[in-house]
Amino acid sequence: MKKETKHVIQRTGFLLFILYVLLLMYFLFFSEGYGRVAQAEREYRYNLVPLVEIRRFWIYREQLGFFAVFTNIFGNVLGFIPYGLILPVLHPGLRSGFVTILSGFCLSLCVETIQLITKVGCFDVDDMILNTLGAVIGYILFTVCNHLRRAYYGKKI
Repeated sequence: MKKETKHVIQRTGFLLFILYVLLLMYFLFFSEGYGRVAQAEREYRYNLVPLVEIRRFWIYREQLGFFAVFTNIFGNVLGFIPYGLILPVLHPGLRSGFVTILSGFCLSLCVETIQLITKVGCFDVDDMILNTLGAVIGYILFTVCNHLRRAYYGKKI
């Protein structure tokens, strides 16, 4: 692949990553449709027991409705797939699965901590598990796409 093409891919990846981070910040901190409450109702909420909220959402899925279950369980996974997919495109030093997944976990930990401190949303260990799973899936998608690209072009980016 030409050097110029590589730079275009990296620049596009960078712009997509910036757009992704902005959208992620909006949905996690500002969107009222995703569990955010009015200022007067804000209090410290947290779950430190793994799989409690996931289990609760699954058990009460009929009462909670499809939207609540989908956004809580699948939304957390889907929200971090772009992170695991785009981050390795940005720089060759970020192509390690360990680095990508660990940084996805750290980003999730930061988001959950900010939600706790600002009383926006809930600090939830289950969200961290699901977000990290999303980063893992994104990295797997990157690895598959990179393998297919190398097979097609016969060399690395």
